[in-house]
Amino acid sequence: MTAAIQIKTLNTEDFPAWNDYVSQHNEATFFHLSQWKTIIEKAFGHKTHFLYAEQDGNVVGVFPLARVKSVLFGDSLMSLPFCVYGGVLANSPEVQQQLENHACQLAEQLKVDQLEVRNVKPVRSDWKRKELYARFRKEIESDVDKNLLAIPRKQRAVVRKGIKSELQSRIDESIDHFYPMYAESVRNLGTPVFSKRYFKILKDTFGEQCDIVTITHQGKPVSSVMNFYFRDQVLPYYGGGGVEARALNANDFMYWEVMRRSCEKGLKWFDYGRSKEGTGSYSFKKHWGFVPEPLNYEFYFVKAQDIPDLNPLNPKYRMFINTWKKLPLPVANMIGPHIVKYLG
Repeated sequence: MTAAIQIKTLNTEDFPAWNDYVSQHNEATFFHLSQWKTIIEKAFGHKTHFLYAEQDGNVVGVFPLARVKSVLFGDSLMSLPFCVYGGVLANSPEVQQQLENHACQLAEQLKVDQLEVRNVKPVRSDWKRKELYARFRKEIESDVDKNLLAIPRKQRAVVRKGIKSELQSRIDESIDHFYPMYAESVRNLGTPVFSKRYFKILKDTFGEQCDIVTITHQGKPVSSVMNFYFRDQVLPYYGGGGVEARALNANDFMYWEVMRRSCEKGLKWFDYGRSKEGTGSYSFKKHWGFVPEPLNYEFYFVKAQDIPDLNPLNPKYRMFINTWKKLPLPVANMIGPHIVKYLG
């Protein structure tokens, strides 16, 4: 007789069993790993609710969740904040339904505004869906030159300019060069920056699943990107460049170097992450020949009546964004982490 399915909450001692399950599930992503529980709690102080289903002593489903609550931006139970993807991984529709039902009950108990699930594909037709974001993902050719030739002509010319500028790439073991360039880039976009401590926690927690590729010109760092690695995939997740990066085409060269290095490692997929439609990053990724795939973020309402609109294209945020761009960098770096931790 098959044992009943039990829904449990993840503890530290269960991390290996959770990750073993994630590593074997076809639809798993880097953001389903148990380490995100540690990161979200340690870096931001948010309460996590990583649910898993157990049957006959085996993990048969997982659902990572965390609560982000603030006066300004509302109160949400998310799968998963600060991550592109989330949602349920399950062995069967029955397990999936039980995990989702448990999450809905938890959202009701916590009296949040909504439960937000960052699915790649549509899951719940009875929940409200938002397709504001698209992901950009492309298979990596096994030959380096084929990858370069696969980049559309105009963008390929920009990459070649970076190569001719005698730019070099290296792996940085610390975040000391990466952080100031990333922080400056984010400030210039009008977005609050994450704390330096957050990136140190990411690097320390994920170890070999995280590296930093830094681009130098005549020995001086000009751009840098933090990458995540999961199975046969590379995810360049946080990147930016200093004042010289634009003139040297360093950011374009940087992403090419990540692709080239990933090809040489035998990786199969380059995941450019998500971008909002109508933004510069959305256009930038399309110029690389990546086809946008709409992401299906789904919402179960508790107290909310509609999906929260924290989109920077929302006119109500334009004044804030324009003001933020003008802040001195030390001020932006000091204030930013206290704001962005609530944006999820």
